[in-house]
Amino acid sequence: MSKFYITTAIAYTSRTPHIGNTYELILTDAIARYRRYIGDDVFFLTGTDEHGQKIQEIAEEKGVSPKEYVDGIAGEIRDIADMLNISYDHFIRTTDDYHVKSVQAIFKKLYDQGDIYKSEYEGLYCTPCESFWTETQLVDGKCPDCGREVKKTKEEAYFFRMSKYQDQLMKYIEENPDFIQPESRKKEMVNNFLKPGLQDLCVSRSSFTWGIPVEFDPKHVTYVWIDALSNYITALGYEPGKKAELYEKYWPCDVHIIGKDILRFHTIYWPIMLMALGEPLPKQVFGHPWMLFGEEKMSKSRGNVIYAQDLVRHFGVDAVRYYSLHEMPFAQDGTITYDTFISRYNSDLANTLGNLVNRTVAMMNKYFDGIIQPSDVAGEFDEDLKQTCLDAVKAVGEKMKTLHIADSLDEIWKVVDRANKYIDETTPWILAKNEETKPRLGTVLYNLAEAIRFIASLLSSFMPQTAEAIAAQLAITDMSFESVQGFGAIKAGTKVGEAVPLFGRIDVDAKLEELAKEAEPQVKIAPFKDYVDFEDFEKLDIRVGKVIECEKVKKSDKLLRFTLQVGSETRQILSGISKYHTPEELIGKNVVFIANFKPRKMMGLESCGMILSAEHEGELTALTTIKDIQSGAEIV
Repeated sequence: MSKFYITTAIAYTSRTPHIGNTYELILTDAIARYRRYIGDDVFFLTGTDEHGQKIQEIAEEKGVSPKEYVDGIAGEIRDIADMLNISYDHFIRTTDDYHVKSVQAIFKKLYDQGDIYKSEYEGLYCTPCESFWTETQLVDGKCPDCGREVKKTKEEAYFFRMSKYQDQLMKYIEENPDFIQPESRKKEMVNNFLKPGLQDLCVSRSSFTWGIPVEFDPKHVTYVWIDALSNYITALGYEPGKKAELYEKYWPCDVHIIGKDILRFHTIYWPIMLMALGEPLPKQVFGHPWMLFGEEKMSKSRGNVIYAQDLVRHFGVDAVRYYSLHEMPFAQDGTITYDTFISRYNSDLANTLGNLVNRTVAMMNKYFDGIIQPSDVAGEFDEDLKQTCLDAVKAVGEKMKTLHIADSLDEIWKVVDRANKYIDETTPWILAKNEETKPRLGTVLYNLAEAIRFIASLLSSFMPQTAEAIAAQLAITDMSFESVQGFGAIKAGTKVGEAVPLFGRIDVDAKLEELAKEAEPQVKIAPFKDYVDFEDFEKLDIRVGKVIECEKVKKSDKLLRFTLQVGSETRQILSGISKYHTPEELIGKNVVFIANFKPRKMMGLESCGMILSAEHEGELTALTTIKDIQSGAEIV
């Protein structure tokens, strides 16, 4: 029995993941299940990355603590993993106490040995990607990874001496040609990042607080690289200078499964950190492609996001697993739309696989009262069917060694297709008409049952619920890897179950109409307040004011200071809408404000009134008039 340690990247808890994100879980699970299937001692790690400025800002906007916010998203991510039947052995959260303790010890060790030093960072920062960039790295002035705006940032920080280990890493990659896969990704890392030379890496932040504190300098928090990447060893109990049973058993990792967009962090930053710690490097990092919506990357702002929860609700868990695994090539991006999903569901699952199992079980019940007959009357096409089954076992093994998951499923479907062809070749419905050919019919159905047993056994790593459903219908008790080393394991006399469709064929037009209707935006508004008398309304003096000056209030992230022209007088009002409007877009506009609120002090400035804004889902917009109107006009 060989040990096999496999991990996903840990999911960032800024938002609920879509199917493009959860594809990685399904992919890794199929590999982990297959390795258990062939007898390996597997440890499968997944989890959540829960620190950073982006999460702190989101939590502040929602009025909750960062921990409350990540608890909710981490719970959702774990629920999605469980829903998709992901067989992880451990789910790590970077807020877990043991991880925090170990990260602090790792940071201290690297600092003590001179690999980390304190300096100052000044540059351009992308909050969503948590990445620093230089001017030359930007694309059209924006983040080269996500295309969003970057902010100029200057702060004290600790840095990791990356260049110190550059030559050592280059040598490791040369001596271990399978370390980075696919090959195209390796060339990208070497040519674009290593050969031009590595810059020292910022590994702490001092401008926000949501992170693991640097133990010896608490005003700094550990930046994402040391915090998130080290989860792969802290989950095994690693702590510098201490022995941990799981770490000793499973490290180095056999393969990290990650998205191609974070390959640099896992094939450059992470190996160098391990070198600095004096620990072995992972054997392989596989950068999988993206699942696109049609030809575009999924994005909530584009409105083209598909969630695993919705797919499972409409099509079932194993249909989602099958599509995700089968439609993602080894090195190129895959694609998903509801049209392509339904098409693949109907053709591969309902028509090809489902029909094979349904027809076979139905014929056994119809012709032999559900009793599997002896296979003692051989015929012309039997050996080819048997050989196709045995060949598939070897072919799947070869494809799985190199992580060609979609190709592995194609090898299984060769058995499905061959078995369907076998039915057409042997014409069991004709054999059933004559008592003299009934023994041959028994053999034909036996061979079909055996072929389906091979299919169920091999499918157990990819579509476990379907494999179990097939086994239940054919009364298969052994789906082990050992059981498919030979053809003929089913015992004659076994009674099969009822023929129950595995995948019902979908009416394409009806389902697409249902999905379209479901996708229509359901606008939620705040509940209406209780009725008030007209006299109460009349107590409010609501006016129109023309904005003649507007500026941000110093030392405040929220407040704008307005100078309004109100008839022949001016009035100063402070409003907390800085995140939603720039001063420039408001100057010259007529805004609606309440004029008879008592003046109050805010940030040392007097505010004489309240500008009215509309609010929906956390977004604010100042109320203005459709036409230009005399400032000071009363709202009636």
